[in-house]
Amino acid sequence: MSTKKELREKVLRLLRNQDGKERIAKSLLIKDRLFDRDDFREASSIMFYASFDGEVVTHNMITEALQLGKTIGLPITETEGYHLSPRIIEDFERDVVAGPYGIKQPRKLPHNEMYQIDMVIVPGIVFDQDNHRIGWGAGYYDRFLGNLPSTTKTIGLAFDFQIVDKIPRLDPHDVSLDCVLSH
Repeated sequence: MSTKKELREKVLRLLRNQDGKERIAKSLLIKDRLFDRDDFREASSIMFYASFDGEVVTHNMITEALQLGKTIGLPITETEGYHLSPRIIEDFERDVVAGPYGIKQPRKLPHNEMYQIDMVIVPGIVFDQDNHRIGWGAGYYDRFLGNLPSTTKTIGLAFDFQIVDKIPRLDPHDVSLDCVLSH
């Protein structure tokens, strides 16, 4: 069995080598599965992630969710303290800038803090059948998800090759998701 680090590196190579057109096509299938869910339709406030480095593409999802009248947030990566600070956006192109690690994040403006979150769309490198995940390794999302109310739905988005039977050696701070959607 591979270690978490080995599994992360292996799947990250697959993500980075995936054909761009195939990535977009599969991401659209995943978007359809997400948007067809009752809990998504019922959620009024959703925190997405801005896709990065081969991840399931979320930009179109964010734009479409905004058009549906959802309150949409993206996380600001606070490198001091390793935590995420969700901020509301109204327009992806206008309200988002490059942040730490090259990941797009909202501009930090007064009065755009996101306090109510019905659903969090969670990135990851590897997911398993029990809805556990391996992220980039810094623990930002595990800390954030661990502090959410139990009523907040957490959903991972993944390509099929990102899903394995079992993630090895979970750490005490690792947080499982409510579900993982793939194409």
